[in-house]
Amino acid sequence: MVPYRSMTQEQLLAERDALQKEYVEWKKMGLKLDMSRGKPCREQLELSMPMLYMDSLNDMLDEKGIDVRNYGQLAGIPEARELFADMLGVLPKEVIVGGNSSLNMMYDMFTRAMLFGFPESPCPWKDCGTIKFLCPVPGYDRHFAICQQMGIEMINVPMTPTGPDMDQVEKLVAADPQIKGIWCVPKYSNPQGITYSDETVRRFARMKTAAPDFKIFWDNAYCMHHLTDHPDQLLNLMEESKRCKTEDRVLMFASTSKITFAGAGIAVFASSEKMVEYVKQLMNIQIISYDKVAQLRHVRFLKDINHMTAHMKQQSSVIAPKFRAVLDLFEEELGSLGIAEWTKPNGGYFISFDAMNGCAKRIVGRCMEAGVILTPAGATYPYGLDPEDRNIRIAPTYPPIDELLQAAKLFCLCVKLTSVEKLLEQAAEA
Repeated sequence: MVPYRSMTQEQLLAERDALQKEYVEWKKMGLKLDMSRGKPCREQLELSMPMLYMDSLNDMLDEKGIDVRNYGQLAGIPEARELFADMLGVLPKEVIVGGNSSLNMMYDMFTRAMLFGFPESPCPWKDCGTIKFLCPVPGYDRHFAICQQMGIEMINVPMTPTGPDMDQVEKLVAADPQIKGIWCVPKYSNPQGITYSDETVRRFARMKTAAPDFKIFWDNAYCMHHLTDHPDQLLNLMEESKRCKTEDRVLMFASTSKITFAGAGIAVFASSEKMVEYVKQLMNIQIISYDKVAQLRHVRFLKDINHMTAHMKQQSSVIAPKFRAVLDLFEEELGSLGIAEWTKPNGGYFISFDAMNGCAKRIVGRCMEAGVILTPAGATYPYGLDPEDRNIRIAPTYPPIDELLQAAKLFCLCVKLTSVEKLLEQAAEA
């Protein structure tokens, strides 16, 4: 196919008319397809069903002989803390095992900071004036929503192939004590699928911050979610921070939401032993214990890090073909046209798609008009404002592959039609 930017105006007009006619036919089909969120599909959830029927749960005692059906063990049962310590590369005493949502644990941590501050805080964050947070973009909309709800000013930091632009991060945090932290999805980032380089992790550990209570919200949501047999490797931030004596700034989060059951998994928080003890003091007023039956069920099903890795290979066998199918279709339909770029991740749950500037909202709107729901354009930026209106997050995991390909074909059509219109507009303005 001829690159669109090489076409004459007459060719672009003819292409627009043909695409518009095709789009009208798609609208007549009455599609109802959803690619809006990164949800596990039914086949993935079925892989964990044996967890619900395990004979070993007739014994409801943890490894210390404590009945998990009763109160107590605020930080989680020992074997759950050990399992997730292995997953995150920390010590069991540096782990708190929570409920089903790591997002909930992150929200709670922000709330504690606002109400009480941290041990090294001059005062609670709510009393510090205008609090600021660094937000690598494109990024995770729910991170940004927490800041927005709590009135925290968000500062965009561009992502690079090695992680956030660390020159900019270091300059900002060293100069402004009102910058209290940064959001990070360090492995297979949402939505680009980038894994932070070793040097990026080391710079996080050693950087100087004007705020004594600066925190790195290290949302390692996809640390086990590989799509290939050659997974990315992420340097251990906790180990690097201990070498620099900055481990108190590290707040790690993860969950089994996309390992077992999205709505009934277990979440984990990890930090320095000092920070864990501080959080436990505040939690002691909030809750007596999380669901330890769920914790025991997960430990006996997942067993150890090796069994968890094997389980995640089964997960990958379900969703990796979906990613390949979408990426192949993008290459076939759009690869030679010069109107878009997209990531090819080794793991995670998303493909990050960059259209021509000023086209994302129109593409997503057209898809919705024809019955395909996507994540709203702009959602990957704070306040929902993509300054270039070009980034779209693609979530291939949930739909059956036939529906996925149908939705992807319509998406490609909308990209082409919107791009042709944009090129014609630009030609008219020239």
